[in-house]
Amino acid sequence: MAPGTFNKRLLPWLVAVAFFMESLDTTILNTAVPAIAGALKVAPLSMKAVLSSYTLSLAVFIPISGWMADRFGTRRVFASAIGLFTFGSFLCGISSNIHVLVACRILQGCGGAMMVPVGRLTIVRTFAKSELVRAMSAVAIPGLVGPMLGPIAGGLIVGYFHWRVIFFVNIPIGLIGLWMVYKHLPDYREDSDPLDAVGLILFGSGVGLLSYVLEVFGEHTLSSREILGLLGIALALLAGYGLHSTKTAFPLLSLALFRVRTFRAAVSGSFFTRLGIGGIPFIIPLLYQVGLGFTPIQSGLMMMPQAIAAMSLKVVMPRILSRFGYRMVLVSNTVILGLQILLFATIGTGTPVWIIVTQLFCFGFFSSLQYTSMNTLVYADVTEEQASKASSIASTMQQMSISFGVATASLVTAFFIPDRFHTSAAEMIQGIHKAFFILGGLTILSTIIFRELRSNDGSSASQHEGLPHAE
Repeated sequence: MAPGTFNKRLLPWLVAVAFFMESLDTTILNTAVPAIAGALKVAPLSMKAVLSSYTLSLAVFIPISGWMADRFGTRRVFASAIGLFTFGSFLCGISSNIHVLVACRILQGCGGAMMVPVGRLTIVRTFAKSELVRAMSAVAIPGLVGPMLGPIAGGLIVGYFHWRVIFFVNIPIGLIGLWMVYKHLPDYREDSDPLDAVGLILFGSGVGLLSYVLEVFGEHTLSSREILGLLGIALALLAGYGLHSTKTAFPLLSLALFRVRTFRAAVSGSFFTRLGIGGIPFIIPLLYQVGLGFTPIQSGLMMMPQAIAAMSLKVVMPRILSRFGYRMVLVSNTVILGLQILLFATIGTGTPVWIIVTQLFCFGFFSSLQYTSMNTLVYADVTEEQASKASSIASTMQQMSISFGVATASLVTAFFIPDRFHTSAAEMIQGIHKAFFILGGLTILSTIIFRELRSNDGSSASQHEGLPHAE
């Protein structure tokens, strides 16, 4: 069904509502972690499962979003995604313990995994190429505003209301979006390739089990032998998927794309870089609130400079890449990010607020440069026919690395804290400082991957720089 004039004008804002909900949800919880941990009677570092389970769910279900849209229609799938996300938000808000909350976050992620990809697909099929950049820009704006509002919104809600309200705010937005989708969203269907069900089971169970191992490692709930056994099974499942993908005509994720050098460097470099920097938004609020004694509202306000710096970069981003090239930007910028994380270890009780804010602003600027460079390099040497598959792999690996990054940051921090349930402010500061050294070093090490790039790599990616990215 082709949309009418009014529908076409409204479409980008419909998709933007979904984009806003998803991007807000990935950041609004960070400043509320200590409060929720206290209410659920768990250690703050144990809250990593609540954050990482959502992004992991995105990683598992994003690859089938395009197939579902082609098979069942964009309107039905998009509406179902919003409905599932909204229902998951409600269940999160009434959760009584951390295990139920994690399960409900996974349900949220199932909806979130389909919202943005299917929304983008609808826009691509509705607008001509000459109109696409303008339409995608309208969609991207809420995705950029969401991370900026998330930390302060989380702090305000915890400070003046109740942590459950964080999840309930999605409900009215979701219901309005659901009504608008049924009324105005065009419904496109296409002939779809067969679903790689075997690949979905192998990949999903392998990634899920690997994430579970990262979550329980250091919690002392399983023995070393049990953890090694589960790790072996997880790696075997992922290896099984790798073998399966070479033997099926329509794999869930086309791993053959990793033969393209720029694609391989962008995706694998993104994955390993995020292991170092992906958990910073999780442990910085812990440093502020548990270590330095800031209120949730103060913590949220102090997280905002990172998002503001990320937005300010969008104007100069094309000129930076055009002037220095992808190889130089990614190699040097990764080192700079690693050094900035090391500098975070200088933040203590006597550090002036303006220095803390300046450090986070700089980190936001360079991390946005890193993310956007990696995101656009993905498409440098892939054909138009491969672009959809490349996008699925890049999005899946991105969400996996965010999930693993939070788990890694929490695991490293917990290693340096003797008792996570009765942690003093000084012990929390010391543990996080040591974690910064590990994470900074890990980030600098990931520079090795970008060294395989050539000086002229990515010159053809400029055609994709017009498509905005939320990071």
